[in-house]
Amino acid sequence: MGYGIKIRVSGDYALFTRPEMKVERVSYDIITPSAARGIIEAVYWKPAIRWVIDKIHVLKEIEFTNIRRNEVSEKASESEARRRMNGTTTEPMYLSAVDNRQQRAALVLKNVDYIIEAHFDMTDKAGEEDTKEKHYNIALRRLRKGQQFHAPCLGTREFGAKVELIEDGTEIPQSPLGDFELGWMLYDLDFSDSEDIKPKFFKASLKNGVLDLENLEVRQ
Repeated sequence: MGYGIKIRVSGDYALFTRPEMKVERVSYDIITPSAARGIIEAVYWKPAIRWVIDKIHVLKEIEFTNIRRNEVSEKASESEARRRMNGTTTEPMYLSAVDNRQQRAALVLKNVDYIIEAHFDMTDKAGEEDTKEKHYNIALRRLRKGQQFHAPCLGTREFGAKVELIEDGTEIPQSPLGDFELGWMLYDLDFSDSEDIKPKFFKASLKNGVLDLENLEVRQ
C-alpha cells in the first residue's frame, strides 16, 4: 500500500446517481468509491499517481429528500462538432439551455458526512523525479491550505463538498450506523477501451458504519 490520507467530506445535499435510473435521478445510500476518488482528485491529481479508496466511514444517519432540478434535455452533437473542426461548416454551435430545459425530480441525500481513507500508487507515467514522499507531501500541503484544482462536489456540481484533512493521531468519530447491506453499487468505470467504457460494480455492505473496500470482488 502507498502513502495514505484521511479526509472528512461533508455537505448539505448529495446525489450519487444510480445508473439504472434513466429519467428521475435516485441517489445511492452513501457516496460511491468513484465519487470519493473524484473529490480527492479535485484537490490533487497527477498522471504519476493513482488514488485508491480504502474505507468510507458514514458519520451520519442516511436521510433522503425529494427535490426538483432544472436539467438540459439535449446533448451537443459529436457529428456537428466534427463538422466544425473539419471546416465543413462555419455556423456557430451552441446548445440553448432555455429552449431545452426540463424540470425533473430527484431523490437526494441530505446532511451527509463521511471520512474517506485513501492511498495512492505510482503509475507507469511516473518519472525519475516522481517519488511517493514528494506527492504525499504535496497532497498534505494542498489539503491543509484548502487548495483545489476545481471545486469538489458530492455527485453533481451544484452540491459542493467541504473537505478537511484528518491529521494523524486524530480519533475518528463513531458511526451511528451498524451493519447494513447496501446491495450492488457502482465501483468505477473501466476506460481501458475508449470505444467500450464499462461500469464495474461490487456488493456493498457497512460493518459498524464503515464500508471496507479492500480485497473487493468487482464485477462488470
